[in-house]
Amino acid sequence: MPYFDLSPQELASYRSVASEPDDFDARWAVTLGEARRHDLGLTVTPVDSVLATVDVADVTFAGFGGDPIRAWLLRPRASADDLPVVVQFNGYGGGRGLPHERLFWSAAGYAHLVMDTRGQGSAWGSGGHTDDASGGGAAGGPAHPGYMTRGIVDFDSYYYRRVITDAVRAVEAARALDGVDAERVVVAGASQGGGLAVAAAGLTEVAAVLADVPFLCDIERGMDVADSDPYQEICRYLAIHRHHEERALATLRYVDGVHHAARATAPALFSAALRDPITPPSTVFAAFHAWAGPKEIVTYRFNGHEGGDQYQWERQARFLENLWS
Repeated sequence: MPYFDLSPQELASYRSVASEPDDFDARWAVTLGEARRHDLGLTVTPVDSVLATVDVADVTFAGFGGDPIRAWLLRPRASADDLPVVVQFNGYGGGRGLPHERLFWSAAGYAHLVMDTRGQGSAWGSGGHTDDASGGGAAGGPAHPGYMTRGIVDFDSYYYRRVITDAVRAVEAARALDGVDAERVVVAGASQGGGLAVAAAGLTEVAAVLADVPFLCDIERGMDVADSDPYQEICRYLAIHRHHEERALATLRYVDGVHHAARATAPALFSAALRDPITPPSTVFAAFHAWAGPKEIVTYRFNGHEGGDQYQWERQARFLENLWS
């Protein structure tokens, strides 16, 4: 990876040339309408955890196809108020893990809903617990990457159509929880999680967005300039299936965060790392510049895909604090 895929000056002026499908809104409206025909099926089961200051619950809600999606809910035990809630999405290959790994937002005074990612949870962390039921039944259980090419020749069968729908339904589940402020639902995540936060904010109303080094943005450029997976999964696939290029790229345009960002109006805090070989900074800036609402971006000149990491978490908490002060 070069020092910069674009210079800081070029990043400031870069705009994606990604083309948007004419039926982008219609296809997503149909997708979400189909999902909403299923009852949300929200269940919240208290968990007897080792945590003394945080209440933990195991949450299930209906995602794409009515499939059960798992999540953890954490909230500060001392609070009886309706709290703002941060809905967090995971990075590529990870699952919801264990509750005691997810203490930052509850410690900061928020309710925190951590969505498991269907079919993922076997590449890092402490595992996932959600099958990709609509993508293969029992065979769709947590698996090792990659996921980028699953069903890629048709949007209707594409893996990320299901996952993005799950993310929207997670926001709806968060609004329905007892003890949360339904007007202050925040979506957050890094890498894949940041891309899902961008997409969810473009498809449903949220109060704020925290998107760190987001993946799934300006996808065709990512395929051309990223040194590493997951974008390179698509390139290796198309190196074999040359005749699928047109159909695969057409599918990817429906999930591209640049187009979702153009529909998102909530205040957003982005981050980009200038030595990132996985989500090159130009792809992050593409979504940032397309964002329709108020926005800020933080850059980390000497960091790779870890971005600002814990430093960025503190920035995020300050961003929300300032937003609602």
